[in-house]
Amino acid sequence: AMKMSEIKDMSLPELNKKGRELGEELLKLQVRKQTGQVERPHVIKELRRNRARILTMIKHLEADSLSNS
Repeated sequence: AMKMSEIKDMSLPELNKKGRELGEELLKLQVRKQTGQVERPHVIKELRRNRARILTMIKHLEADSLSNS
């Protein structure tokens, strides 16, 4: 799992890219889960949480840039 400290060190473009990558990965895994091919179901949960952490960080950064302008 990614730590919040790792996420805090990323720039907004990096966060957006990583969020997209995790989203695609998640989609693939969920499709495989439907067909019963996921050997490690906990990976889906971990991905969802990592993506949520990243999205939270993006929201914070966007809020900061709005309040600073």
